[in-house]
Amino acid sequence: MHKSYQPLKPATNKYLQKKWDQTRYEEHRNKLSTARPIVDTKGIRTPAHVQLKLKKLQLQDERLVTIERDNRLLSSKLSDIVRSKGLVDHRNHYPERSLNAEKRRDELLQVANQNQAIYQRITARESDYRRQLWLDDWERVVRRHDDIARYPRAVANKQVTLGLPFLWQSLYENQFHHRA
Repeated sequence: MHKSYQPLKPATNKYLQKKWDQTRYEEHRNKLSTARPIVDTKGIRTPAHVQLKLKKLQLQDERLVTIERDNRLLSSKLSDIVRSKGLVDHRNHYPERSLNAEKRRDELLQVANQNQAIYQRITARESDYRRQLWLDDWERVVRRHDDIARYPRAVANKQVTLGLPFLWQSLYENQFHHRA
């Protein structure tokens, strides 16, 4: 392989030149790997008061104190429950009171009074519709229907309202009474 090697400078023996170049390159690589930097690239040392974080420690201690206090309260409550055999006082003797009850009652009275006034106005007013005219007109229509109808209206109404057996009985009685 030394025959294909192209040295940087002219050489009489390519084989030896390759060996020397290879040795020089390996020495260079060793020097690079063992070289120490002249410039200090390490960061500045953090001061002790920043590293300790006293506020964080204080907050953690306070949190632990509150947790311990809550645990003590819970354990005392549990011991009370164990001593009292689990009886619970759940009676509530306080009457239900709403802070808004008086205002709601006043509003309800006001609405009731307004409704009463509206009802009085409605009942005092006469109707714009003439009911008697409508009833008279309806009676005329019914009479016309009776005049036009093939069968009398009274029999049909009895059939619908009272049922077929009652109709036959009433017809029989009508015929019987007419003969007598």
